[in-house]
Amino acid sequence: MKHIILSILSLIIFINFLAAQAYEGTIEYNKKKRNAFVIEYPYPPEAVEKAIDQKMEKLGYRGKEERGLFNGDKGFKVYSHAYLPDISDEALDYVIKVEKKSKRKDEESVMYMITMKGDADQATVLDTAGNGKAKAFLNNFNPDIEAAYLDLKIKDQEDGLAKAEKKLKKLQDDQADMESKLKKLQNNIKDNAKEQEDAAKEIENQKQVLENLRGKRKS
Repeated sequence: MKHIILSILSLIIFINFLAAQAYEGTIEYNKKKRNAFVIEYPYPPEAVEKAIDQKMEKLGYRGKEERGLFNGDKGFKVYSHAYLPDISDEALDYVIKVEKKSKRKDEESVMYMITMKGDADQATVLDTAGNGKAKAFLNNFNPDIEAAYLDLKIKDQEDGLAKAEKKLKKLQDDQADMESKLKKLQNNIKDNAKEQEDAAKEIENQKQVLENLRGKRKS
């Protein structure tokens, strides 16, 4: 049984490895068609973006996200003058965009990475060896994304648990409030019943007094 589980895990890892193979493509950035390294990952964009941010922050770089309603480059993140020895011996600008593979595949992503120096992209920035290193960098990124995806899943589960606990606490508080009101109502009912009993006795006494007074009339 243990061998079967290991075989299945190995197969999953192998399939993910095959799915994450970088290739060269193009994407428009800063109003120009750019050469880019493209790779597909079997994980949602949030996990891929988180993994990239964590990786770059560990190296001391924080990306600047393109924003703005009329910004044609919205969604790109730029890591300026970043030194990634796994790719190049010199500092470059890394422009990255992650998006869903398709509208129907929320759990799959496509990542574009443009390597730039000034306004020149990878075609003139990196040589053949550098291109191979850049692809290898992306190909080997799967474990980082898997870890980031797990972090997101844990966070979602923690949020779900906190929400469920909050709901239970509210229900418990509502029950305690209703029980308090019920106890007060029961006491009011009990007091009301006692007052009715006293009022009925008073009425009987008043009737008796009235009868006695009427009996003293002279016929």
